[in-house]
Amino acid sequence: MKDKIKYFLMLTFSTLLIAFGTYFFKFTNNFTFGGITGLAVLVAKTGLISASDFNLIMSMILLLVGLVILGKKFAAKTAYCSILLSFALSAMERIFPMDGALTEQPMLELCFAIALPALGSAILFNIGASSGGTDIIAMILKKYSSFDIGRALMISDAVITAAGFFIFDIETGLYSVLGLAIRSFMIDNFIESFNLSKYFNVVCDDPEPICDFIVHTLSRSASVCHAKGAYSGKDKYIIFTALNRVQAVRLRNYIRQNDPEAFILISNTSEIIGKGFHSV
Repeated sequence: MKDKIKYFLMLTFSTLLIAFGTYFFKFTNNFTFGGITGLAVLVAKTGLISASDFNLIMSMILLLVGLVILGKKFAAKTAYCSILLSFALSAMERIFPMDGALTEQPMLELCFAIALPALGSAILFNIGASSGGTDIIAMILKKYSSFDIGRALMISDAVITAAGFFIFDIETGLYSVLGLAIRSFMIDNFIESFNLSKYFNVVCDDPEPICDFIVHTLSRSASVCHAKGAYSGKDKYIIFTALNRVQAVRLRNYIRQNDPEAFILISNTSEIIGKGFHSV
């Protein structure tokens, strides 16, 4: 139950983070990058409907289509995030009506329009969820075709972003293009940062004390291989282990103090699959 509550709170927090960045920084500056919300900015220019209400209607339509085609399992995570995002945007529009940008610094607002939704999306992707929108279209295409979904979504985002040049002005269009270019990069980097771990190769003469520290103090495991020094010709041992960042610092300090002659190779990795890290 505790894990379920934590998971639910993460879904809620990350979705509200997306909503906050989208409404206060993206909609108010007419930035057109990013799927349904980008299309909502273009439609809002007609004056027939607000960006928040258009996003709500389109998200509900896509959600129903996804529910029919992809089944109930799809609805569990994506439906909650999609509904919460749509209603949060509509609620913000009515509680905090905005006539223009918060500041007179479009570059500063672009940074927040990219960073907040990117962080929220990265949290969702990292726990196996999404905020809906064009992700639902991608899921449907993936189920029924071998179509290159990533390229299709990139092209659709590019078309929506490019439309900003004609509907608004060159400056807004250029900001939107910049936002499109940076967004995916930031999401990838956020996800890698969340999952960052350290991979150790420790070459030493006596592996027992180090392995004992890893197993009994850090509560991790390790593998030991016999090796031979190419220059010295002496017998050596190589210890392989993977740790989180805090554990990595403790192990590095322990080896420095207790076996200063050991040779340590430390690599960053965000893809460790196995017990104690991530499941397949």
